Amino acid sequence: MAGRLVIGQTVNILQFLGPRHGLAPKSDAGRLWTHQLQLTIADFVVEIHDTHHPVAGNLYYEDQKKEARRGAADFLKNRLPKFFGYFEKVLAQKTSGKRYLVGAQLSYADLSMFQVIAGLNYAFPYAMRKAARQYPRLFAHHARIQDRPRIVAYLASPRRIAFNNEGIFRHYPELDAARNVLKSSLRH
Repeated sequence: MAGRLVIGQTVNILQFLGPRHGLAPKSDAGRLWTHQLQLTIADFVVEIHDTHHPVAGNLYYEDQKKEARRGAADFLKNRLPKFFGYFEKVLAQKTSGKRYLVGAQLSYADLSMFQVIAGLNYAFPYAMRKAARQYPRLFAHHARIQDRPRIVAYLASPRRIAFNNEGIFRHYPELDAARNVLKSSLRH
């Protein structure tokens, strides 16, 4: 709640809080662009979640392992490159002073993308090593945010909840397709 306002949904909350905390541009066009990027990140997060719950969110992972293997392999082969490629292009746009997704200043979309990459590094460590080579701007962006003093302090604090197999980003080694490809190539 913000006074009498009740604001729901993560993207809507970020759109409300971003300008109030200096995490969104002042212009309408800039705020809409930031919101658009955040909506794309939200779509990406849904697809990340679905790698371990491809059949239904109310079923346990153990009840959908076979489907999860197929879904995660497709995600890593097709969907992750689509999203990473898009954000890599956004970062590649030649705008004077641009260091972040929206411009020279950090935005809530940047913080969200930082969290997505951190979570994917936990969930798919082998696949992400390969992705880091393919999307250098995106991973440099992640490192730039990770090195910000307040982010460093937050990451070292007890407030930062460690990734685990209860959240959106879950590590099931059998879903990390790059690892499975590596193992199968070593067998031949």
